[in-house]
Amino acid sequence: MNTDWMTRGKCKEVAPDVFFPSDGMGVLAAQRICGECPVSESCLEYALQNHIDHGVWGGASERERRRILRRRRLSHAVVAK
Repeated sequence: MNTDWMTRGKCKEVAPDVFFPSDGMGVLAAQRICGECPVSESCLEYALQNHIDHGVWGGASERERRRILRRRRLSHAVVAK
């Protein structure tokens, strides 16, 4: 996967620890930054494809990314039948 998008992320303007919060308020703060980011979709896909377990990527928390992957697996299983 091409990672050129990383140089255009809003996260470059913020300390990295903001995207690895320890509580829900921290997740919300990171998601607000991602909400204004022009590359959030690419960021999220990168995290999903590389099974990144920690942090907020593309505006999605760890739990949200697990849900997305689970939905994708289920939809692929239904299509495969």
